[in-house]
Amino acid sequence: MTKVINDKKSVGELLTRGVEKVYPNFSELEKRLLSGDRLRLYCGFDPSAPALHIGNAIALNKLGQFQALGHEVIFLIGDFTGMIGDPTDKKAARRQMTRVEVLANAKDYQTQAAAYLKFDGANPAKVLYNSAWNDKLTYKELIELASNFTVQQMITRDMFQERLKEEKPIYLHEFFYPLTQGYDSVVMDVDLEIGGNDQLFNMLCGRDLLKALKNKEKYVLTLRLLADEGGKKMGKSEGNVVWLNAKPNDMYGQVMSWPDGVICRAFESCTNVPMPEITKMTKQLQADKINPRDLKMKLAYEITRLNAGEEAALAAQTNFIKTIQKKELPEEMATWQADRKEYNILDLLVETDLASSKSEARRLVEQGAIKIKSDDGLIVVEDVSDIVKIDRDIIITRGKFHFIKVLKK
Repeated sequence: MTKVINDKKSVGELLTRGVEKVYPNFSELEKRLLSGDRLRLYCGFDPSAPALHIGNAIALNKLGQFQALGHEVIFLIGDFTGMIGDPTDKKAARRQMTRVEVLANAKDYQTQAAAYLKFDGANPAKVLYNSAWNDKLTYKELIELASNFTVQQMITRDMFQERLKEEKPIYLHEFFYPLTQGYDSVVMDVDLEIGGNDQLFNMLCGRDLLKALKNKEKYVLTLRLLADEGGKKMGKSEGNVVWLNAKPNDMYGQVMSWPDGVICRAFESCTNVPMPEITKMTKQLQADKINPRDLKMKLAYEITRLNAGEEAALAAQTNFIKTIQKKELPEEMATWQADRKEYNILDLLVETDLASSKSEARRLVEQGAIKIKSDDGLIVVEDVSDIVKIDRDIIITRGKFHFIKVLKK
């Protein structure tokens, strides 16, 4: 049987590090953990994209901390809820996805999550899909579940109130999302659910449903979202997301682009750097006794190491110093073979995969993000109608982190 670690110091850090709030209250969950009880807990991840991101990593990291103390962890893939689409914070209904789409997106989720969770050996995390039970619900059972909630509960949510004011539609199926997520807690018979603080409503629905159907208390632990001092989130909607399957150089560089105000919170939530060390760094930063860049480099290294390994993280750091700080070109870069001697710049960007479409290529040029190396150094491409001559091998850069060598015909 798995041994549960229940010393006060370990439990205290588990319940405070990166934690926003505990429901019904902190002391009850602390008491349960100190008793030595082995809890079953989970977090759900809807496959809305082909990769997990750094926001998901915060929850994965917390699951890993519970697992390390001996608790039973469930990594739930929301292949059913993902087809509905979580309406949380959305000013319009999400596009409904097909089962084929969500399963394709989730294909590598376990591999990415393995940076934070153990799926083999002693006390392995379980991988479950919520279609396993939601697909089997009858219409009668769904109505019975829905009878535990009111329209008033759903309609008072901020995003629905915003849509009402703006006369935007609220679709009935959106009300079923928190109901379906809540049913996950009932079927898995969990003791605890964790998630970002933006998931509080959905998680409390599960708490209410478990109490109504099984007369069982479920704890809810919300995690602080990764945001700067002004409250701006690091995420998909803000365009500064870090995908967990990103190439090490890209991952390192993306973390380095974060604002200074997010550094200490990211250390706390996204890494396992000891808290005394984080406290020391925070004090140094507040007292201007350390360069924020140096701390951010350490953060970028830690996040890249967690997801890609130490060797890749060291290589990414070396590449960053060389290409960004010293403004040198990397020794190794992707190559692309030209089949003619000249190209319109937009066509060239698309064909070399530096842009996914002509419209993106146009935007990159207009933003000054595209440069071509010449004898005079890196020259910014300023005109979308420019013709690039490939009379020799050339190097094109997109932003700070993307390089490609175009080989002449």
